[in-house]
Amino acid sequence: MRRAGTTADESIVERSRWLISLRWIAIAGVILTAITAGRVFKIPLPVAPFCVITAVLIAYNLIFTFLIARLRNGFANLQISLDLACLAALIHFSGGIENPFLFYFIFHMIIAGILLSRRAAILQATFAAVLFLAMVILEYTHTLAHYCLGGFIIEDQHGNLLYIAGVSFVFISTLYIAVYMATSIAKRLKRREASLGKANALLNEKDRIKSEYVLRVTHDIKEHLSAIQSCVETVAGGIAGELNEKQANLLQRADERTAKLMAFVKALVEITRIKLAREIEFDYFSLKDTIESAINFVDTKARDKSIIINSSISPAVDMINGAQVYIEETIANILANAVKYTSAGGRVDIDVEDDGGNVLIRVRDTGIGIPKGEIGKLFEEFYRATNARLTEKSGTGLGLAIARQVVARHGGKIWAESEEGVGSVFSIILPKGGAQG
Repeated sequence: MRRAGTTADESIVERSRWLISLRWIAIAGVILTAITAGRVFKIPLPVAPFCVITAVLIAYNLIFTFLIARLRNGFANLQISLDLACLAALIHFSGGIENPFLFYFIFHMIIAGILLSRRAAILQATFAAVLFLAMVILEYTHTLAHYCLGGFIIEDQHGNLLYIAGVSFVFISTLYIAVYMATSIAKRLKRREASLGKANALLNEKDRIKSEYVLRVTHDIKEHLSAIQSCVETVAGGIAGELNEKQANLLQRADERTAKLMAFVKALVEITRIKLAREIEFDYFSLKDTIESAINFVDTKARDKSIIINSSISPAVDMINGAQVYIEETIANILANAVKYTSAGGRVDIDVEDDGGNVLIRVRDTGIGIPKGEIGKLFEEFYRATNARLTEKSGTGLGLAIARQVVARHGGKIWAESEEGVGSVFSIILPKGGAQG
């Protein structure tokens, strides 16, 4: 079971990755803007300061990229503060209060509202306001040089007190409004997420209780069925006395129905056990030998229907980590379905390819196919395609559901492609390392 602390740490790392990705986009935007302003719009910008600030942005973004596995909440605060300082420096060297990109500070307030607590986001807004006021006051008093956007601004406004006061009021009030709105929305979303998390945990617990109940009941049913089957086979074998034709026929039908019911109960027990198991025992095994064993399992039925089974296994495919018994049952079940729903004289192909850290298994058949609108339901429990029910009366509807559970527990994927009347392709991707899902 995943611990709450681990989930929280993963969430922090994910948000930090997002912030780092946004910063790379911002760095590209700064470079592009500087080039466009100078070469296209002929607006003079000081090259050296822009290069230094861009280098600083790249440097600390690389540092945060390498430290991402050890990031904590404090780093989000630090990153946003550094971003605000760099943005203030860029604004100063490109027109100060006259630069329309001044309102890009708002984006940082939104990010702070999403990533940080309301108190921390308000502090970031205050820091941005201080940076802004320091810049305009120092430029107004000529303590800092003013870099006019020649060719863009007709009249220099950095010394216009009324203009400064008006822009400052709008700018600073917008900072705090943006923080308030962003934190309010983020707070509601977090509450909603927490509520959904509790609801999901409750549903999982109910599903676990239901599965345990099903397991107990089906286990008891299985024992009773075994006893009934044993009695029926004994009587049908004539041990309890000779049977007439009618009695023998009735017992044969009872034996067949009991066998089908036993198969259903076994499948139900199997899928319930997989659901309840926190982990499946993994070990390295030969996938090639496992597939050959699965083919042997269905070979007799295939020969009875004159169906050819061809296998192609890449030489690079051999040892993988996983639950060998479950993998073999999954492949054997898919092959058995392919044989069951393929007409006499048809063909079934199984191809296994190396795919880097994974193996790709494909089972193709020339069978009845699956109706287009039903492919998405194939892996649901107890579901059988309409044409499958017409072709073959027996079937639990649990085989593919079990296959999905097994593949998911191995961290893999399973899907189907099909055309009714032409055939089907079932594909499985399994990690060689056997990462449990």
